[in-house]
Formats: sequence, C-alpha cells, structure tokens
Amino acid sequence: MTKENFNIAKIPQITYLSYLIKWLLMSAVIGVIIGSVTAFFLTSLNWVTDWRENHIWIIALLPLGGLIIGLTYYYLGNSVLKGNNLLLEEFHSPKQTIPFKMAPLVLFGTLATHFVGGSAGREGTAVQMGGAIADQFTQWLKLKDRDRKIILIMGISAGFAAVFGTPLAGAIFALEVLILGRIRYEAIMPSILVAVIANYTCEAWGAIHTKYAILYVPKLDAQNLIWTLLAGIVFGLTSLFFSKSTHFFTKLFNSKIAYAPLRPFIGGIFIALAVWILGTTKYIGLGIPTIVDAFNQNLPAYDFLIKIALTALTLGAGFKGGEVTPLFFIGATLGNALFFFVPLPIALLAGMGFVAVFSGATNTPIACTLMGIELFGAECGLYIGIACVVAYLFSGHTGIYTSQIVGSPKHQIYGSMKGKKLHEIDR
Repeated sequence: MTKENFNIAKIPQITYLSYLIKWLLMSAVIGVIIGSVTAFFLTSLNWVTDWRENHIWIIALLPLGGLIIGLTYYYLGNSVLKGNNLLLEEFHSPKQTIPFKMAPLVLFGTLATHFVGGSAGREGTAVQMGGAIADQFTQWLKLKDRDRKIILIMGISAGFAAVFGTPLAGAIFALEVLILGRIRYEAIMPSILVAVIANYTCEAWGAIHTKYAILYVPKLDAQNLIWTLLAGIVFGLTSLFFSKSTHFFTKLFNSKIAYAPLRPFIGGIFIALAVWILGTTKYIGLGIPTIVDAFNQNLPAYDFLIKIALTALTLGAGFKGGEVTPLFFIGATLGNALFFFVPLPIALLAGMGFVAVFSGATNTPIACTLMGIELFGAECGLYIGIACVVAYLFSGHTGIYTSQIVGSPKHQIYGSMKGKKLHEIDR
C-alpha cells in the first residue's frame, strides 16, 4: 500500500474519532445538566404529591390553581404554549431557538397541576425542559441547522431517559418520535450517550424510579400468540380513544371559552367535582400506586376509563404535565381488566398494556418495546414487542403529538398521508 493510499484509508477513522469526541463532550455537558434538573423535578413532584395526599382539601383549589397556570402561560408563555409539539416543529422547520423560559414555565405548571390534584404525567415536562435547555447550546455555539437537529434530539432523549430511568428507550424514543415510521439514525450515537449520562446523573442525585416485576412469563405458543395479538388490538384502540378524547376536550375548551386563562379554571371545577363524586384520589396525579397494584391484584375493570376521562379533561383544559404516565396507568389497568378473560398472567398483561398503549399513542413501537424490556426484563420481550407493534398499527394515524409528520404510513393504502402532520389528518 502506498503512503497516499494509507493516508486515505485512515481518514474515515480520524473523522469518526473526532465525531465521537465532539458529541461525547456535548453529551457529558447536556446530560449532566438535564439529569440534574430532572432529578430536582422528580424530587419536587414527589413532595407535592405527598403533600396533596396528606392535605386532600387542596383539591378544592383546583379551579384557582388552573387560573394561575392559565394566567402564567397567557402572559408569559404564549410562545411556548405548544409544548412538545413546538420541539417537533422546530426540528422539521427551524425558525428560532426554543425559548429557555419553556423549562421553568413547564416545571411550575406541572408541579402546580399535581399540587392541586390534576390528572397528568411528567414526561412532557422532562422532554420540554430537556429540549429547551439543550437548544440553548445552538445559540451559544452558533451551531448549524444539521447539528441543531441533533441537539434537539439529545434534549428529548436526556429528559425522557432521566425521568423514567430507561436510557435505551429514551434514546430511541427521541429518534423515533419525530417522524412517524422513520428513525433518525444520524443522531443515534449522541442520543444514546446523552441518555446514559442524564440517567446516571439523575440517579446519582438520589432520584428514585418505580420498580415493576413480572415474575412469570409463559412460553409463547400458538394460543398465547393469538391472545397477545388480540390484546394488542385492544391496547391500540384504547390509544386511539385516548388521543381522540384529549383532542376533543382541547377543541371544546378552545371553541367555547375565548379567554384562555379561564379554560383551566372551568376545567378545574369539573375535575374537583369528579374527585368529590368518586370519593377517591387514585385517579388524579401520576397514579403510581394503582399502576403498581395492577401487576399483582385485581382492580375495578373501569379504572382505565376514568383515568382517560380525567386526564383528557385535565390536559384539554390547559393544565400542564405529560400524557405518558397516565398512559402507563391506563394500559396497566386495562391489561389488569383483560385478565378476566385472557389466559395470561396478570402481571404480564399489565406490563404489556403499560407500554403498548403508550406505543399506540406516541407511534413509537421500538422505543416502547425497549422500555418494556428495561423495566420488566428480557424474558417478556416477545410479548411486549408484539403488543407494542400491534397497538401501533391499530391506533391509526393519530397520536398525542399532533405535529408528528407521517414518514411511512402504517399501511400502503394510506400512501397519500405521507408528509402530512397528524393534526392535518385528524380533523
């Protein structure tokens, strides 16, 4: 080999090494910052949840809490009102750096929502904080649009991984959620690096993630395969129903109440009345205790329906938080209910529903399969994967992130949907 050929052969390796070093350094900085912020968020969320459960009277202030959140966003956060969808839109059509104020506003809004008793999650908060913080590096380092897209992916990955303790799922979720049916492989290395670092940082601060257990997984024979497919269909249709319900309440409040701050105020009245009528707080907040119970004891078959209604009302009215943990609640309790006629272990059904309903609502079957494996173990991977893929298919071209672009339709007969945003299809 000549000297010239030898140098040419070495160029790709040098390029890859410099690329690795560049994004490793960026991942270290971004991962530590977002992991630390997420740890503070989780600790604060646990505190407000415990305080609310020990002072139930605070739920009577739901309307007032909603009004404060509404006024805050109306006068200070109008530019970041789209939340997760703003991150997706900036990725597809870059216009300006995500305002940093998105992070403190969504942190305040989510904590306030849980403090007074709204039914919401935490993923949206972590992802928005992660995206807003990461995107500041675009401005500070004068990054080009190509690198900025990777930065946004890293922010989403870090926030998701840290808040749930699932770095692999967080990394793939950030790559998969942007375009329905497509994965952004050019950012796979930075996404995984920052997810691992953010998750490690969050845990180093003492943040605790809930543990779940599926102790027995039967062999996947022909009969169990059929039951898994049927369960996946039910999970997918439930995802569709949840997305439609959330969009319905959003459109209802937007069309009937012109002054935005009054929407969560009015919504808070209905939520507080619902909690009073139900006589329990199990359906508000994150609902973690009920999710855990779904893996080991029989629950009322209607639990998932009440959670859908209260979460759709909470988010549709303008309260802040995420949809994912409520989706975990809905899926786990639905799987628990299916145990009455599906001959599979109750914990396995709860675990399948836990991630499959999430898969259908976010159109991220690969990330959700990895999440199931990270949370419940590799033994149930086949069941989890089948349920997630089937739920993804049967949820249709809808989802909780309406700015997702259809990159590859779920069936060839829907080819005309390619390139459209979900909100352009779901009208």
